[in-house]
Amino acid sequence: MSVQFRNNVHVTGAGTTTMVFIHGFGCDQTMWRHLAPTFADRFRVVLYDLTGSGRSDLSAYDRTKHGSLQGHVTDLFEILDACAAGPCIVVGHSAGASIGLLATVAAPERFVAQVLVGPSPCYLNDGDYVGGFNREDIDGLLDAMETNFIDWSRKMAPAIMGAPNQPALGEELARSFCRNDPAIAKHFARVTFNTDVRADVVKSTVPALILQCSDDLIVPREVGDWLHRHLAHSTLRVIDNVGHCPHLSAPTASSDAIESFLAQTLRYAAPI
Repeated sequence: MSVQFRNNVHVTGAGTTTMVFIHGFGCDQTMWRHLAPTFADRFRVVLYDLTGSGRSDLSAYDRTKHGSLQGHVTDLFEILDACAAGPCIVVGHSAGASIGLLATVAAPERFVAQVLVGPSPCYLNDGDYVGGFNREDIDGLLDAMETNFIDWSRKMAPAIMGAPNQPALGEELARSFCRNDPAIAKHFARVTFNTDVRADVVKSTVPALILQCSDDLIVPREVGDWLHRHLAHSTLRVIDNVGHCPHLSAPTASSDAIESFLAQTLRYAAPI
């Protein structure tokens, strides 16, 4: 099976550097529709669906391999081997940000920059670390998902999206959640919310932009501050926005922040 088919890969744009976008839990590559096209005039843009999500080949989802985010990192490298040109910029949202970060640790020579949108290395509060959730919170969230995934999706998606002035986005995210295979989605949710990559954060040396919303139900501001302190060569940008998906609810502010970061990191002239 080709990785292009397995992960529903789409390649656009042109350039000597590849920009690959990784979506988060419950989503697919269409979530990047406002952001990715703005970079296609300078970069080779690679969009794909995580294995088990979107229009990927669901039969390729392996509960053992994908029982940790490292399985998705392996998939990412196979996609880059097949589709990328030159050095890479990895842009990840939420769990996708952790997948991208883990890739920069495994093969730093392949990446010139990373963009982490709404990232969280660990959702669980732990001593002085504020992740946003207690163990009871996470267990309750996962149990509710197990009981009725569709009902959970319809209730939680609008809250996760935020964007109170754009209710259609919350409805879109709910539909995206509901389109997923419930068994795979519930497994991926357990992987996502129980992941702890804090030990890997300090190993990543690839220049990073941490892009966070000012009011995010899933990732509190303390997480961005923690990442900025522990992630070498990082820049923290907080967007004035309610929600967990600024690439959808605040695409102009998000693209401006990325443009500024890349202009400084790669030393190219950002478009006016």
